[in-house]
Amino acid sequence: MQLVEISDQFEAMGINVAAMTYDSVEMLKTVEEDQGIEFTLLRDEGIKHVNALGILNEDYEPDSRAYGVPHPGIFLLSPDGIVRFKFAEEGYRLRPDFADVLAAAEQLSSQ
Repeated sequence: MQLVEISDQFEAMGINVAAMTYDSVEMLKTVEEDQGIEFTLLRDEGIKHVNALGILNEDYEPDSRAYGVPHPGIFLLSPDGIVRFKFAEEGYRLRPDFADVLAAAEQLSSQ
């Protein structure tokens, strides 16, 4: 997971990292242990936040095991909780370019 590899760069800028998924708490614990993740993993129960952010991947029907999968993305928030940057992709195989994300993070941390 590329975010694991660069999370220390965010921390060096004073930016906290968290990831959110619809997976079970048990799955999050397993991933955290297997991947050596040291940042916060959040569970989006009932895909409440995915729906609120408008990032639900509608390729899956509600009865599908994959229902609730969001489009891949990264949000950078200011300390007061306002989304300042949004990086998103349509397909699940693509991820935002982390060079762009880090550049935005540097800009955010210098404000």
